[in-house]
Amino acid sequence: MSPPLPPLKNSNLPTLPDILLTALSVCFFFTSSRFHNTATTTTTSNCPFFSFPLNPRRFLKIPAMSQTYTSSLSSSSTTTNPNKNNRRHSFASPQSLSEWLKPRLPSDSFATWGVKPGTKNVHNLWLELSQGETSLDDSEPPVRTVQVVTVRVIGKDGKILVESHQELSDGEVRERGRPLSEKMKPNEDPESAAVRGIKEELGSVIDAETEVCDIVTIDPNSYEMRVEERNSGSYPGLPGCYVLHILNATVEGLPEGDFCTYEVDEYGDSDDKKVAHQAVSVKKHYWKWVSADSIQP
Repeated sequence: MSPPLPPLKNSNLPTLPDILLTALSVCFFFTSSRFHNTATTTTTSNCPFFSFPLNPRRFLKIPAMSQTYTSSLSSSSTTTNPNKNNRRHSFASPQSLSEWLKPRLPSDSFATWGVKPGTKNVHNLWLELSQGETSLDDSEPPVRTVQVVTVRVIGKDGKILVESHQELSDGEVRERGRPLSEKMKPNEDPESAAVRGIKEELGSVIDAETEVCDIVTIDPNSYEMRVEERNSGSYPGLPGCYVLHILNATVEGLPEGDFCTYEVDEYGDSDDKKVAHQAVSVKKHYWKWVSADSIQP
């Protein structure tokens, strides 16, 4: 009988230390390759999932924005720096406001305030600022920003009530040719401002015992907003930004023909009666009914 065969030895099989070393090498290779690819992606920004703008900007969408305002924004340098000129100023007195305005406005324009027929004076602007109806940008020149509610009072046959002109406290007449408009108070919504404006400007032809809220109906579906930039007619040389909140309304009991109304005290709620006395105020409003087609959009 032949002796038993010795156990087979395969010299090609790796030992345990060899297996561990190989595993570590493979792991290092893939880790190094992944790091290299990640660095390349970050540098070249070719990956759409990680491609972010360096300086993201936010844009506010304003419905029915006027073409005038849109074109002004596109050409304005403030669009590239939205934080520029956002500061607002407050003034202790009309005199301090006047001293601040003089070097920032054309002297020939500022000198006409309260002198040129139909204009207001620096006391009016100071009252607007103190009551929060107006703000002034700290810019060159300053920009007066006003929130305004415009009420298209609709009468018979779809005609719209328009203020043709105003009689001012200094005896001058100011042409208007627009629907009832009222500067809004701070934190006031358009509907509340519309009712207040109707009461203040049309109240003298409304029965004293009648609550305005009972005869005014506002169509909430008619609301639109438009932003316009134009020079102020009240303050020559002062650029204005007008945020217009437009509503349709009906008011019961108004005269069917042309009529005028009296405004008792435009600045009656002012805390500074002395300044209010020196301001130019509206004494009479003159109204007429016109066709809707004659109203500028």
